[in-house]
Amino acid sequence: MKMEGILPFARLLLEKAVMKGSAAIDATVGNGHDTVFLARLVGEEGRVFGFDIQEKALINTTSRLKEQGLNEQVTLFDRGHEQAASCIPPEWKSRLTGAVFNLGYLPKGDKSIVTKPETTITAVKQIFEMLVPGGIIVLVIYHGHEEGREEKEKLIDFVEKIDQQKAHVLRYEFINQANNPPFILAIEKR
Repeated sequence: MKMEGILPFARLLLEKAVMKGSAAIDATVGNGHDTVFLARLVGEEGRVFGFDIQEKALINTTSRLKEQGLNEQVTLFDRGHEQAASCIPPEWKSRLTGAVFNLGYLPKGDKSIVTKPETTITAVKQIFEMLVPGGIIVLVIYHGHEEGREEKEKLIDFVEKIDQQKAHVLRYEFINQANNPPFILAIEKR
């Protein structure tokens, strides 16, 4: 396939915005794959801030970071992403170039613990305010479960109303695939 898949496209967008020495947020650390990816992008001079409310996610991510030798430039918070503005130190807020969300539930985790539209939208608003111009927020939306469908609808409604003078908003998805494939909503600050 010549077209980028959902996760490779999400990373391509982040690579265009997140640079060495900058700050980035993994709003849903999960098993740490995006945290590691962002840590490589910001390098030793940069900082990644990760959020998750599940101890298993934080343990998995910490382990993965240590295996890769990347734990020094990452700060993990045992908190929801809706607390990003109060957690990010002021000196890094002015260097925030990107954020990624993988919405839904922790893969191979407790499927009753899911992201919620209200807290996700609150987090997106806070992170957008901190982003530098040209910074990007990438939301990977998994909507194959009831809560995911509700979050999808509320997020689409929210991003469609963002003033085009403030941001570019992209929706990237495959429309002929079965089983509610994930898709991307990306917000680039102008």
